[in-house]
Amino acid sequence: MAFDTSSSRQQPERRIERSRPKKKGAAEARKTLNFRIIGTPQDKPFFFIVIILLVFGTFMMFSASYIWGLTEFNNGYYFLQRQLVALFGGLAAMIAVSFLDYHFFQNTRIAYLAFIVVFGLTLVTSFIGTSVAGARRWIVIGPINFQPSELLKVAFIILMAYLGALNYPKFKHFGFSTLPFLMVMGLCCGVLVLQRHLSGVLIFGAIGVAMIFVAGVPLRHFAVLVGAVGVLGGLFLTYKIISGGGFGYITERIQSWQDPTSDILGSTLQTYQSMLAIGSGGIFGLGFGESRQKHLWLPEAQNDFVFAIVCEEFGFLGAIVVILLFALFVFRGFYIAANAPDRFGMLLAAGITIQIGIQAFLNIGVACNAFPNTGISLPFFSYGGTALLIQLAEMGILLNISRQSNIKE
Repeated sequence: MAFDTSSSRQQPERRIERSRPKKKGAAEARKTLNFRIIGTPQDKPFFFIVIILLVFGTFMMFSASYIWGLTEFNNGYYFLQRQLVALFGGLAAMIAVSFLDYHFFQNTRIAYLAFIVVFGLTLVTSFIGTSVAGARRWIVIGPINFQPSELLKVAFIILMAYLGALNYPKFKHFGFSTLPFLMVMGLCCGVLVLQRHLSGVLIFGAIGVAMIFVAGVPLRHFAVLVGAVGVLGGLFLTYKIISGGGFGYITERIQSWQDPTSDILGSTLQTYQSMLAIGSGGIFGLGFGESRQKHLWLPEAQNDFVFAIVCEEFGFLGAIVVILLFALFVFRGFYIAANAPDRFGMLLAAGITIQIGIQAFLNIGVACNAFPNTGISLPFFSYGGTALLIQLAEMGILLNISRQSNIKE
């Protein structure tokens, strides 16, 4: 285990040697822990985009949650106080991780052990976790409400990036280019099906397919994989819905999506109230804190439908700002990935960027009723301490990759 705190810009050759393992020692680098501190400059535009999203998101979460906190806990600041704890913890994690050489994760023991441990915890949660609306996704320990599937996203991305970098020279063989990825995706999606977490299945599937494509898998192998995933997934869901195997709510959500006014006091309540909030905002909005739908009309407004409150309070212009911020985030994230010093860094940065981008896209689409209600949170905006802390730690990984992408040979 080696430590290197050098951050001087006067010795570029030394930094290159520090950040990129020599070809001769590439295999060794995957077997030994490389704990190194990288002090070169980070990507400042990306950092500021994250901070703006975080600050704007926290204000909107507070606005959306104030009435609910006052009603349920007699404290309008209840949700804000808990979110701020996660926010400051997440910022500390982001800063710390941004200095940790991301090659620390390019290690056989780290990549596999982290995935196995988190996968096991997620699997156990499927059977003994706290059940909410028939879905077992949470572990509750005192005041801590933890969702292991959030941490599984990170372990999944790290392992997929590791496999993509390790197997790349052998991608012409189907057994190296496709099967390992398919097995990891299958395990993750399988355990999430046990939790009735189909929005998670959608996210993991999208991240996995996108990362496989970015990794450079031959198109014929990629086509086979996508076709197999699509056919098997479609057959499985069709069977479950028809047989009444616990997924009948999918049909209900599709019907609610097709006609959001069909049951405005029941199954379509959230979608209907979300659309009212968005429509009420007009061009400029009602003003910060002036939302009417958050007054117990829109259930759990601080969670999956916080974007609707953004639209109501800041109007069409506010919605455009949020969408542009996420678009800039994705653009800059892919810029970091494209300039990463190696394939592992490229895949790791791309995977994290894809995760945040997909979640934002689906959440905004659901709030506008462009997609059926999937229960996907809006990164940096929705209430949830575990998710926010993990997302900020992921931002630290991206920032560290950007520190090393500045190195020029």
